[in-house]
Amino acid sequence: MDMQEIKQLVLGGEKVDFECKKAEKSVPKSVYESYSGFANTKGGYIILGINEDKTKKLPEERFIIQGIGNPNKQVEDFWNTINGNKVSVNILKDEDVFIVEEDDISLIVIRVPRADYKFRPVYVGENPYKGTYKRNHEGDYHATEHEVRAMMRDQNPDGNDSLILEYYTIDDTDSETMKHYRQMFQTRNPEHIWNTYDDKQFLEVLGGYRKDRRNGIEGLTLAGLMMFGTGLAIRDEFDNIFMDYRDETEVTPDIRWNDRITYDGTWENNLFNFFTKVLPKLTADLKKAFVLEKDYRVDDSPVHKAIREAFVNLIIHADYLVDAGTLKIIKTSKGFSFTNPGTLKLPKEEIYRGGNSKPRNPRMQTMLRMVGFGDNAGSGFPTILDVWKKAGWEQPELVEDTVLNQVTLELNIVSAADSLAESAEKSAESAEKLADNSIQSKNKLSNRHKQILEKMSENVEYSTEEVASSIGLKGARTRQLLNELVAMGKVKSTAETKNRRYIKKKQ
Repeated sequence: MDMQEIKQLVLGGEKVDFECKKAEKSVPKSVYESYSGFANTKGGYIILGINEDKTKKLPEERFIIQGIGNPNKQVEDFWNTINGNKVSVNILKDEDVFIVEEDDISLIVIRVPRADYKFRPVYVGENPYKGTYKRNHEGDYHATEHEVRAMMRDQNPDGNDSLILEYYTIDDTDSETMKHYRQMFQTRNPEHIWNTYDDKQFLEVLGGYRKDRRNGIEGLTLAGLMMFGTGLAIRDEFDNIFMDYRDETEVTPDIRWNDRITYDGTWENNLFNFFTKVLPKLTADLKKAFVLEKDYRVDDSPVHKAIREAFVNLIIHADYLVDAGTLKIIKTSKGFSFTNPGTLKLPKEEIYRGGNSKPRNPRMQTMLRMVGFGDNAGSGFPTILDVWKKAGWEQPELVEDTVLNQVTLELNIVSAADSLAESAEKSAESAEKLADNSIQSKNKLSNRHKQILEKMSENVEYSTEEVASSIGLKGARTRQLLNELVAMGKVKSTAETKNRRYIKKKQ
């Protein structure tokens, strides 16, 4: 990153992946809060040597690149602190902290990656509930207890769904759901020894029922209750979780949806029922290929498979222990969206690449795979990408909302070429608006601009320091204002180095 790239970041204003600090003589304590926030959210850049005037709204006026006088000392102090006991873990490499210099201005750039799920939460001090931060568009904020607990749960390499729910027994499963699942299992695995087991034994080998031999506690696991439980038992334990499917393919101002499956008392609200009721509705309008397998007709296609993979991913990656969340599926004329509670455990680029699936609910994954749903671990999402690419559709997009703690997969059945054309059209409109605004702003002088022009005489060379002294402002801010006047055509400069001089043009 060079000074020009930093200026572009500054003009965009502070956001979820960019934070600036004044840091005139020492590293501010708030840097470590931002480090925690970036590490626990999406990563980002912290830049030291930029002052923020919160009374200003425009980025060019709000953020002042003033630099710092002792960059090497501050870098050394930062490393000493980050490697000490100030924060729970150091996830930075040497190349993540560097100095950027131009003329007499020095800045420190700290690139904070998103922390691996094994290290989250990254926190300041010794108490994760007091020292864990996250990021939103307003800056750093203290993570809630629910957010901290969610990060701690994700550290478990065995996932979340093996949790034993004490006092929930086999009687809390829905007999019809179990019967339906076991019929599908037997059809797919006719010679399997598990077919001879009773329901409790069957659930045990699937991971739906477990006994902790150390303390004698036994009962349905999270996976067992959520997949096969009665609606009442599930709501008793997980009243924070909802399931909702909406068909909005032909909505009008008077009709919000054409079809809906949600909690209405007509079905037992477990995940397996939700899956088997909604899946046929999702794929009902898709073109079916005529394929024979072992003399049986298979009405299936790669798109059918991709939709199933998306639905399976929704279930196996959801965090059912959040304070509130909804498994939401929306079908529209343009495609599908799948939303589940919980943030991403892995970085997006790793998910798109595939081969390293880390589901929160591996037992649910096994349950679905044993009856023919779900691909091998780590290959599901690349399968979806490949199907959409071959169809010529817009690339599927994962959208992570770290504030609402949810992830949405957008599967648009829209031509990639049409999507690019639409994006280009919007970009052109945006550029046109920016150009109009730029033309207007070029002719708009701030009070500081006017003050500088009043102090300068025509055809006289001035250094930055001379102008700064005459208006009582620091050199870095004065240089920024002078360069803005150059861009406006009010002032011209004589050089591009430390010897730069400014001359007022005839007004």
